[in-house]
Amino acid sequence: MRIAIFSDTYPPQINGVATSTYNLVNTLKAHGHDVLLVTVNRTDTKFNFSEGVVEIPGILLKRIYGYRLAPIYHGKAMRVIRDWNPEIIHNQTDAAVGQFAKIVARHLKIPIVYTYHTQYEDYTYYVTKGNFDRIARNVIQYYSRMVAKGSTGFITPSVKTKEMMRMYGSDVHISVIPTGIDFSLFEENKIDKKEVAEFKKEHGIKENTLVFLILGRLANEKSMDVSINYYAGFLKKHPEIDTKMFIVGGGPARNSLELLTHELKIADKVEFIGPVPASRVPFLYYLDDVCTSASITETQGLTFKQAMASRTLVLARYDDNLTGVIEDNETGFFFTSEDTFIEKVERIIASNQEEKERIHENALKIIEKYSIQTFYENVMEVYLRCVK
Repeated sequence: MRIAIFSDTYPPQINGVATSTYNLVNTLKAHGHDVLLVTVNRTDTKFNFSEGVVEIPGILLKRIYGYRLAPIYHGKAMRVIRDWNPEIIHNQTDAAVGQFAKIVARHLKIPIVYTYHTQYEDYTYYVTKGNFDRIARNVIQYYSRMVAKGSTGFITPSVKTKEMMRMYGSDVHISVIPTGIDFSLFEENKIDKKEVAEFKKEHGIKENTLVFLILGRLANEKSMDVSINYYAGFLKKHPEIDTKMFIVGGGPARNSLELLTHELKIADKVEFIGPVPASRVPFLYYLDDVCTSASITETQGLTFKQAMASRTLVLARYDDNLTGVIEDNETGFFFTSEDTFIEKVERIIASNQEEKERIHENALKIIEKYSIQTFYENVMEVYLRCVK
């Protein structure tokens, strides 16, 4: 099948949509399908087409994650896509690239599948700055219904997102398909142990240092300030315990988060690594003991699944989207407040190796259903239904 995938984000960017799109492109190619990726040129203001990737130039939006916004129509891109002759379009975004996907689908008279990755109500602040927020949310609900209605196939990555669409009033058929993960990338034998040891030495990590990892876009809705504040609370209660927190990723909140660590007097305990390529992510999980996040805007918890595949303990702020992935004290740990964050870290420290192994094994079993093969089969089922 000839499949055109549209996304405004793609590695080396670190976020759930980029990861999902990357995994989708690769698994489709691995199964012999022809794939054309249409995305935004992140490094240049020129149009580019090479090796199955169409890059559309855009303007830099520093206030919104430092992304570039492409136009909703690009003549050169349209000609390339038309000549490539896709059988189906899979749209991963609502930004301008997503609007372009709809135009292409109508022009070529081909089916379009849409994956509803983002809970947009959590992002209205970037537009409203707190003003007319209720109106903005009503607009989002109406728009979401129209997007679902205008798609040949509609996918959500979690049951929670599907239920949210039902709450919005959408009655279209919805396929729940969590993003698949290539677990082989996170196997221990793929990691250079010498490099891990060198990194730890370079960053002052001793054998008994408890290492925390936060991985993702540095933006307000990710609640990294909550993680930092709770971590500071733990340090205040347990100054005798040697710990380190690494925050990996880029975004508009970095400066304010760095300032927060100084205000809390824990800057020496928190290190901002910056963005890293997707190929580097598995390495990061083997540096830390605990992968943590306070975000409650995730649609499927990809980072936690990757951490679990790497046999890293996960400590997450409770959210409905994570139920079924994280079972408290069985496959990972939930916290709901600073006190419960501290309590769970204390439990992790007190756990012996046998207890940690039990949690690791439970985690590996529960994430089996999120394999890349299962993901591929479920997506293809939607494609085949749409092209009939």
